[in-house]
Amino acid sequence: MGKGTHFGVERLLRACRKASRNWRTPAFALKCDVRKFFDSIDHGILRSLIVGKVTDPNLLLLLDTLLASFVKVPGKGLPLGNVTSQLFANMYLNELDRFVKHEIKAKYYFRYCDDFVILHSDRTLLENALEEITVFLRQKLLLQLHPHKVEIRKLRQGIDFLGYIVLPHALVLRTSTKKRISKKTTDARHAFEKGKITQETFSAIVASYLGVLSHCRGCILRTMLKKYANDLK
Repeated sequence: MGKGTHFGVERLLRACRKASRNWRTPAFALKCDVRKFFDSIDHGILRSLIVGKVTDPNLLLLLDTLLASFVKVPGKGLPLGNVTSQLFANMYLNELDRFVKHEIKAKYYFRYCDDFVILHSDRTLLENALEEITVFLRQKLLLQLHPHKVEIRKLRQGIDFLGYIVLPHALVLRTSTKKRISKKTTDARHAFEKGKITQETFSAIVASYLGVLSHCRGCILRTMLKKYANDLK
C-alpha cells in the first residue's frame, strides 16, 4: 500500500499545491529523463554499490552471474523485464536520490525509475540544479540526461508523470495513455465477441481501466468503458 503509481501522482499533485501556495504563486517543475538508462548502467559501479550492501560471497557470486548474463556493450547494460533489473536500477539511482536530497537539498523531488521531477518556486535554482545533476550523473554514474526530455516549465502548464498530466486542481490521462486504453479495450471486446476470451476476462479488463480512470478526469473514455460493462449485464 502507498507505493503505486496513483499514490505517486497524488503526492506530486499535493506537492504542486504546496510549492505554488495552492496555485496562488508561480512555481516551476524540472523534469528529466536519463538517456538509455538500462543500457547505460555500468556493471563496475553497480557491483560496488551491491558490495556495500551484500557481504555473503555466494550471493555476490550469483549477482555477478546475473550481471554477466546480459551485456549491451562490454561492462554495461541490464535486461528489460528481468525481476532483478528493477532492483538493480533503483539501487543505482539511489545515488542520484541521495545527491538531490542531501546536496541540492530539493524539498519536492519525485522519481520513478529514470524519470524524475523537482519542484521549486525559483526557476534559476532549478536551472542550477540541472547543471549539478548533469555533472553528477556523468562523473559518478556514467549516465547522461536525454537531451530532448529535459525541460523546466510552469506548474500551470501541467507535468507529465506516470502516465498522467498533473494540472491545477485536476489529473488527466496522457493522450497516448488514453489512446492505448481505448485500443486495448476495443481489441478485447472484439476478442470477446469472437469467443477468444471469456466474459469474465473482458469484465476484468474493463474494470481495471475504470480503476485507472477513477483517479483522473476522462469522461468520454469512462463513458465508453461503462457502456461496455453495462452491455455485459
